[in-house]
Amino acid sequence: MEGVDERLKSILFEVANGVKAEIIELEVMPDHVHLLVEVDPQFGINKLVRHLKGVSSRILRKEFPWLKSRIPSLWTNSYFVSTVGGTTLDVVKQYIENQKGV
Repeated sequence: MEGVDERLKSILFEVANGVKAEIIELEVMPDHVHLLVEVDPQFGINKLVRHLKGVSSRILRKEFPWLKSRIPSLWTNSYFVSTVGGTTLDVVKQYIENQKGV
């Protein structure tokens, strides 16, 4: 991905840190991103996701102009959210870490 994936990771960590959210695990896939994140319920996961997508899209399109012509939209409006309550944090972290090899 010509450096886009590594830059995206750094942007997501910066943005999350700026809103006092913690990215516990992160893996960038060719067409989606896996995130294990802890966020204050008062801030809200939906607000965090919108913020992560908005800021990363603006920065990446500025730093990698070829993205503008390759794809009409960097992110879709959809995302999947699930709580970790049904399993352990380590199991979810391991799942995300193993995605790159799939």
